[in-house]
Amino acid sequence: MTKPTTSAIQVIDRAVQLLDALSQYDQAVSLKYLAADTGLHPTTAFRILGSLITHGLVEKDKSGDYRLGTRLLGWAEKVRGRMDIRAEARPIMEWLRDQVGETVNLTVREGDEVVYVERVTGSRAIRVEQVIGSRAPLHVTAVGKLMLADLGGQACHDYAKRTKLPKFTDNTLVTQKALVAEVESAQANGYALDNEEAELGVGCIGVVIRDAGGSVVAGLSISAPIERRQNAWIDWVKEAGERISRRLGYQAEAQ
Repeated sequence: MTKPTTSAIQVIDRAVQLLDALSQYDQAVSLKYLAADTGLHPTTAFRILGSLITHGLVEKDKSGDYRLGTRLLGWAEKVRGRMDIRAEARPIMEWLRDQVGETVNLTVREGDEVVYVERVTGSRAIRVEQVIGSRAPLHVTAVGKLMLADLGGQACHDYAKRTKLPKFTDNTLVTQKALVAEVESAQANGYALDNEEAELGVGCIGVVIRDAGGSVVAGLSISAPIERRQNAWIDWVKEAGERISRRLGYQAEAQ
């Protein structure tokens, strides 16, 4: 079993080599130069480039030369957008941390999960920390519930049907009825809670962040030991979320 795995990893390594080589050129480049730059046999390079073309990561012009594909633009835009959000959010996350003394998280949605992309660590000796890059299902996180709410009731039903609402603790919402009720309440309140639904002993308060077009692009939350979480923090979390949204160009409709 080791050999196929090793082979697959080697192919990925070689594909990255070719993409790196292509990135060094402003113009389309021939197979001969790419093989020389990467040290790959031309036949090997040709085969891998063909697969990259199939997936839109590389393009071939009329003369047979290669260049980076347009699919990479979409990926780059997503990364750029996240980096922009992190840069804009960080000072406000630090402000929020200073108000409550607890860890503040920035998350984005990927499919049926949230991904933690930034964190400001709390000042307390005993604190909750989410690892950057870690993931959690939408229904067990405060911001995930609000992300479901933003998509409407049918999306919430579809999510429940698709994921079967896996249980993480005795507090996890595992029925569609319970999840819909919680999501509707969160949407009405403008914030959501995680009441030990992902991890026992941990409670969160979350809000969403919107861009200039009004789309939800991220979530902001406080994570703390459940016994320390305070309702008094809700207004601070909402204020922080609104401030980050404004920095991204969002303007809330006048009430």
